[in-house]
Amino acid sequence: MHFATEFWLSRLCFQRALGGIYLIAFLIAANQFIPLLGARGLQPVRLFVRHVPFRRAPSLFYINCSDCFIAVMIWCGVALSCFALTGFSESFGLGVSMMTWALLWFIYLSLVNVGQTFYGFGWETMLAETGFLAIFLGSSDSRPPVIVMWLIVWVLFRTMFGAGMIKVRADPCWRDLTCLFYHYETQPLPNPLSWYLHHAPRWFHKAGVLFNHFTELIVPWFYFVPAPLCYWAGAITIVFQITLILSGNLSWLNYITIVLCIPCFDDRFLSRLASIPHSVPDQLSVPHTIAVGFVTAIALALSWRPARNLFSRRQLMNASFEPLHLVNTYGAFGAVTRERLEVVIKGTDAEFADASAEWREYEFKGKPGDVNRPPCIVSPYHWKLDWQMWFAAMSPPDLHLHPWFLALVQRMLEDEKRILRLFAHNPFPDAPPKFIRADWYRYRFTKPGERGWWTRTFVAEYLPVVTLPRTPDAVRE
Repeated sequence: MHFATEFWLSRLCFQRALGGIYLIAFLIAANQFIPLLGARGLQPVRLFVRHVPFRRAPSLFYINCSDCFIAVMIWCGVALSCFALTGFSESFGLGVSMMTWALLWFIYLSLVNVGQTFYGFGWETMLAETGFLAIFLGSSDSRPPVIVMWLIVWVLFRTMFGAGMIKVRADPCWRDLTCLFYHYETQPLPNPLSWYLHHAPRWFHKAGVLFNHFTELIVPWFYFVPAPLCYWAGAITIVFQITLILSGNLSWLNYITIVLCIPCFDDRFLSRLASIPHSVPDQLSVPHTIAVGFVTAIALALSWRPARNLFSRRQLMNASFEPLHLVNTYGAFGAVTRERLEVVIKGTDAEFADASAEWREYEFKGKPGDVNRPPCIVSPYHWKLDWQMWFAAMSPPDLHLHPWFLALVQRMLEDEKRILRLFAHNPFPDAPPKFIRADWYRYRFTKPGERGWWTRTFVAEYLPVVTLPRTPDAVRE
């Protein structure tokens, strides 16, 4: 990257790509936010806004948190995302452009700030931070502000270098190059290729860890140097993210990281791939200059704590230091689990939950269940409940750590259709089960030559048999 180069085409590509990421994020919310966080959800927004003050989690939903209002805001986000993705947002001047990106940012920030457990992922705050910077990039008839492009690269640096630093600090397997012996099997949602990668030679796994360290600890420093080194740094990062996309389902984390790489390539490079005639003013307009100066001052002032965190012995991973998520710290897979544990939910419609009862298993859309079912291909989509089940399975059977799990079981016993649509298979389509329990299993990939994709062994009871109270008045919301 170099101050003397132009970024009109880079900005165009970045804005279209970021509009696509917003569209994915809002479509996920349209499908899952109400079931998980609506009035009948597992962590209702109405309870959150009642106990958490607005200053700690600014959100539109302090005004109105009804399911109808939330749905309207989400679909407004979908429409605005399409407006940005198609480029129409940049065709009507600076004011329309800034308004479009500002609305996208605040609507999505509103979802993140009340999303609690189900929106506590690093890529959610990455989108909030990146979306805020996009407000100030300008329209197609304005000069691209180079300083904002540098601030986007600063987000990319913290994403990659933060991930590298947390790995070498948090888990010795990253230092002895053995983490990939386990990762492909124990990651949140493996895909079919994960099975083959898991059975690759050990030298291949160790080489993969070395490539990870090179890409996350060394390459990020070259984002800030002149071309062509910044081109190579951006390209290596993109290749690395593509390998992660191929090896598992990490939602849209890898996709937004690729989008953040776009400012590593200026118009001198991108015009070789696609030449689009354009003309822009020699200078930013006065209002645009003031706005860019404003966001630069804010970003620099808020960067101290995230920058210090990168080199801290107590490094935080995926943390925000202020409620607007303007400058954050990132990281992924600081620790790698050595075995895969899964919680399997079962129900029965028998009158008594005794030895004669027939128990049927609920199947999730993404996470492993049926040992003969192939792993899913879902990225960049994000099945939020499946991911939380992955986290829950890593903890001992202490439901105080995951209170939403009890709410999930209650909604299943109540035959809550919105929740049940988040499952791949409901074994009780006509009437809800009378009893539910959950068992804890250890899952392993099958070996070459064995049937199916997984083998599993029983570990312990995760949730004892539960049922709804016999008197409806005893059921609490």
